[in-house]
Amino acid sequence: MSLVMLSSILLVMSTLAQLAAADFYKDAEITWGDQRAKILNGGRDLTLSLDQTSGSGFQSKNEYLFGRFDMQLKLVPGNSAGTVTTFYLSSQGAGHDEIDFEFLGNSSGSPYTIHTNVFAQGKGDKEQQFQLWFDPTSSFHTYSIVWNPQKIIFLVDNNPIRVFNNQESIGVPFPKNQHMRVYASLWNADDWATQGGRVKTNWTKAPFTANYRNFNINGCPKTSSGSSSCGSSTASSNTNEGWRTHELDAAGRNRLRWVQSKHMVYNYCSDKKRFANAVPAECKHSRFL
Repeated sequence: MSLVMLSSILLVMSTLAQLAAADFYKDAEITWGDQRAKILNGGRDLTLSLDQTSGSGFQSKNEYLFGRFDMQLKLVPGNSAGTVTTFYLSSQGAGHDEIDFEFLGNSSGSPYTIHTNVFAQGKGDKEQQFQLWFDPTSSFHTYSIVWNPQKIIFLVDNNPIRVFNNQESIGVPFPKNQHMRVYASLWNADDWATQGGRVKTNWTKAPFTANYRNFNINGCPKTSSGSSSCGSSTASSNTNEGWRTHELDAAGRNRLRWVQSKHMVYNYCSDKKRFANAVPAECKHSRFL
């Protein structure tokens, strides 16, 4: 069985398990963009749009400390240059933590770039970028973040594309103490998003629209006392808590190697110009970041 076929089967199984939990009315709130963000189909779908005046966005109603976070997206089709569609976790404040999926638009016919990053205690600079091996605008695909005290795993259609391990033992900060919300947005970033800002947004193509569905959170929400619900007997509303000890099996490690060898287009650990004096400490101790 091919890796693509296996991942497709796993994706279908995961999606069927998530359908009952997906309700934007229950789990999310639109935070900006006026009428550019719309919840549709009884809470099952949400669209974000961008025009020359404004983009739009939403956030989860709850904050979480660890969990698995899944979202199905269909990205802006056609000439999406200059636009950025996002799905990420973030806390608030100057020393914030953040785990990013950002989808950088491109000219018609060119592939989307997935931009990933991890912030801990306000410091990021841990970017990896990938070009997708499918058209993310023609149908929905599932993007997932698994976050536990040991590691962060980024997945696309249940294929791991990046693992960021907790390496606090060598002095590398790791996000583990701040509750984070889920955020999503569509906005204009034509000063940097496409080919380093050389390609600008073509506003004659506006409005640009991104589609979200099957928003599923399986994690530890913040309680009224400010603590994590996973520290209590009512740990989570979802009984599937495999994310707590999620490890890649042999097939998962093979898929990760395939993605990183065939589809990675930028890795901060390999940027000798940027880190001319010394590469970040974590780059010396882990093959997959």
